[in-house]
Amino acid sequence: MVTPALQWIGNAYGYLELIDQRLLPGSVDKLKVRDTVTLFDAIRTLAVRGAPAIGVAAAYGLVLAVQAFSGKTAAEAIVHVKAQAEYLAKSRPTAVNLFWALDRVTQAAGQFVKNQPYADRETLLDCIFQEAQAICQEDVAMCLRIGQNGQAFIQDGFGVLTHCNAGALATAGQGTALSLMFEAQTQGTEFTVYADETRPLLQGARLTAWELQNAGVPVKLICDNMAGWLMKQGVINMVVTGADRIAANGDSANKIGTYSLSLLAKAHDIPFYIAAPSSTFDLSLASGDKIPIEERDAHEVTQICDTVIAPKDINVRNPAFDVAFAQNITAIVTEKGVIEYPTTEKIQQHFAQ
Repeated sequence: MVTPALQWIGNAYGYLELIDQRLLPGSVDKLKVRDTVTLFDAIRTLAVRGAPAIGVAAAYGLVLAVQAFSGKTAAEAIVHVKAQAEYLAKSRPTAVNLFWALDRVTQAAGQFVKNQPYADRETLLDCIFQEAQAICQEDVAMCLRIGQNGQAFIQDGFGVLTHCNAGALATAGQGTALSLMFEAQTQGTEFTVYADETRPLLQGARLTAWELQNAGVPVKLICDNMAGWLMKQGVINMVVTGADRIAANGDSANKIGTYSLSLLAKAHDIPFYIAAPSSTFDLSLASGDKIPIEERDAHEVTQICDTVIAPKDINVRNPAFDVAFAQNITAIVTEKGVIEYPTTEKIQQHFAQ
């Protein structure tokens, strides 16, 4: 059973409810988000995470922004909406879905005000709410199609390696990378997933293993540094991960450690797949060299939960993402289909269809 990471409760004057992923798997607590400050903190501290889920949450954040605005007219409110979009955009720098969703909602709102300059705030609120709802519903459908488009890559007896969490907890639907697994399971394919623990925040151990176990998918948890040896032993037959931003040439940013896995997979002649919706592509960037990489706080490396595991005042590097380069990617699976051995030209053709 897939557990939704987030859902909107009520009408346009409702609120956003999130599973607080900081507390998983120890407890499944719901966080009620009623303002943009709380949402900003939830995104920044990874209470909600995963590129598609962040985008959906941000879209609903602009509904909350209009709820809190005291002005009477839509023309006044749109100024506040744009300011709040700029504020939420600063919560995390790498996942492009955040900016994509904020831009889509603000553009829809701006067009509405242009067409109806004398509309009131309530009418604009309904416009933004409908756009956020559409983004959420589209994400659910996209996740399903990604799974359907890629499930055939998983064959009976396969060992499937995945990194970080690209399941329902990272989207509004059933996930991206994990969607392939859920759909393969539906087809009766028998396989085992190997979930990297994913240091430093252990999203593989805390989230992916929990999700797959709850869904009845056979899963084995491994340390990040075990992947290469299991490939050498023939235990791993394919790798599939999600992505937080994909450049125009197919270079794909994902959780730190993905770059290493792409090299290991190529060295062992194992196919390496990326599963992501079209909204994760940033066609304005020619290559992955231009993707901004978030550097997070040192304490994520020096401690696990409240337990300190490193010397006091030790110097730390903590990049949250890296980039798997296109030449090491067997295929990118989207809701539109499959891009095999991605190149700039193939991606352009994919989007032109």
